[in-house]
Amino acid sequence: MGYTIGVAGKGGTGKTTVAALIIRYLKKTGRTPILAVDADPNSNLGDSIGLPVETSIGTVLDEFLKSKMSLPQGMPKSAYLEVQLNRAIIESESVDLVSMGRPEGPGCYCYPNELLRKFLDVLSENYPYIVMDNEAGMEHLSRRTTRELDLLLLVSDPTVKGIRSAGRVKRLAEELDLDIKQIYLVVNRVDGALNPRLAEEIEKEELELLQTIPEDELLPEYDLEYKPLLELPESSKAVKAIDELMSKVNLTEER
Repeated sequence: MGYTIGVAGKGGTGKTTVAALIIRYLKKTGRTPILAVDADPNSNLGDSIGLPVETSIGTVLDEFLKSKMSLPQGMPKSAYLEVQLNRAIIESESVDLVSMGRPEGPGCYCYPNELLRKFLDVLSENYPYIVMDNEAGMEHLSRRTTRELDLLLLVSDPTVKGIRSAGRVKRLAEELDLDIKQIYLVVNRVDGALNPRLAEEIEKEELELLQTIPEDELLPEYDLEYKPLLELPESSKAVKAIDELMSKVNLTEER
């Protein structure tokens, strides 16, 4: 299994942006091929890296459940589903994307999450680096779709609520005894120095701050113009911060 990076945190903190810029860094430094996993039902990672989602695990599952009584004769259901799941892989030269998506019909995400976990186990053998953008809440962790991680980055905005949310995710990961080598905090959209009150909250939540990311005026500009974040220039403040963050991480560490 490749080196796996998970990104999690409260909604609206910019975790998808962080995931996209990590992918940018890996691609820039020749650490390819990369498997990008959008494990958030509210899929945005594809747009951020310039790979619009055409289909997803959720869509494939819905189609399978509706048509399983008319499968090709002699083909096991599991084999047919595996073939269909490969439709959810969007390929490019150095980055491939698989999206969790959202089931169209009623019901919970338990089955699609289980499918994604098994599917990723097979896919991950083909990629030296995997970056997973998790959903805003903590359900993905509790359902153990995010299992073996070399690095989990908890993204927060510069608010007490965001820091406390990151602390809850960290405690949940520890309670579930997930196989995560390193867990760090990243505080996004920091204007200047980190507020001392936030520093106190970080210590209280027993989080280890790895990096702060400043406000970057290029991010909303790229969003308005539908430009992928992989095309951000080296002068971008967010790009520089992510490059610094990644320089602190040992990407060659083996599980």
